[in-house]
Amino acid sequence: MARHIVKGDMVKVLAGVDRGKTGEVMAVYPSKDKVMVQGVNRVYRHLRPSRKHPQGGRIQKEMPIHISNVLPVDPKTGDATRVGVRINADGSKERIARKSGESLGILRKAK
Repeated sequence: MARHIVKGDMVKVLAGVDRGKTGEVMAVYPSKDKVMVQGVNRVYRHLRPSRKHPQGGRIQKEMPIHISNVLPVDPKTGDATRVGVRINADGSKERIARKSGESLGILRKAK
């Protein structure tokens, strides 16, 4: 199944505690249908004292969220938009924003 989100996209969170936040996609996990977004779904990891962390303590980190809870941000309007695919004259595929028709990046180069 084709993914509408790729690494490096700016996305807006549609559901959950962080609804309305935007961030850059750091990683995509297609087998789990999840994405890791910078600054979204932050949790605390409690650590015992160790050589690496002599004080121990709480470390904040991002956790993945479901891919259905995010949409790419339209480069023209700055709002969340659905994604379409346009086939160019040379046979390459590119993702486009449905609201404005702006390009979101080349999906696949022509053979």
